[in-house]
Amino acid sequence: MYLMYVDESGDTGLGNSPTRYFSLSGLVVHESRWRDFINVLIQFKRTMKEVYGLPVRAEIHASEFINSQVYGLERHIRLAILRNFLDELAKLDYISITNVVVDKNQKPADYDVFERAWQALFQRFENTLMYGNFPGGHRNDFGMVITDATNGKKLTRLVRRMAVYNPVPNMFGLGSRNLPITKIIEDPHGKNSAETLPIQACDVAAYFLAQYHRPNSYIRRRGAQNYLGRLKPVLNLKASTKNQLGVVVL
Repeated sequence: MYLMYVDESGDTGLGNSPTRYFSLSGLVVHESRWRDFINVLIQFKRTMKEVYGLPVRAEIHASEFINSQVYGLERHIRLAILRNFLDELAKLDYISITNVVVDKNQKPADYDVFERAWQALFQRFENTLMYGNFPGGHRNDFGMVITDATNGKKLTRLVRRMAVYNPVPNMFGLGSRNLPITKIIEDPHGKNSAETLPIQACDVAAYFLAQYHRPNSYIRRRGAQNYLGRLKPVLNLKASTKNQLGVVVL
């Protein structure tokens, strides 16, 4: 079984929203490599303790690291920790990260940012499972989704609906077909990100996904707006062929 951990950056509001983009990053790892992955993340936290003094049990939350004075560390040190986290993830040839971004600019008032973004991510997860394109090539395996403990009911409703009614546009825009998802099993499971290292990894990926599209002033000054590219070795480039990083842009 493949596990997809997901976190988001930005908000889903259209009116008076402080952010133009809503971003989702889904990190996928096969159950057979899950323990290896967790051990890598634990060792990374220990290394950050030794090098920078970051408490081992500290939650790595990218937006907070950049915008708040946390753990007594200077801002450039906190950015360095996030950069090192990205580089550590990029070394792991058994994980895959799928990215979805909604550009809320000029969307109609009835556009459901939350649903469209998650639906696109679930569909890419389903498709990649179907074709056996995740690392390890376990073609007949199923997948399960694990998220930060928010919006659980909305996600459950969405997945259950897609398992029954999931219209997928035909090529060239001529109508659609109902292709219910079959590879994603169970309802999405919510977990506390403070206690779940893979979700913290997703948080960092989603933050720099958002900054890639609209960097804040500090990220621009530090030249960090292209940090998403550091993850290229593990990005699901087949999720979209419209850009070099495989980002699905809605």
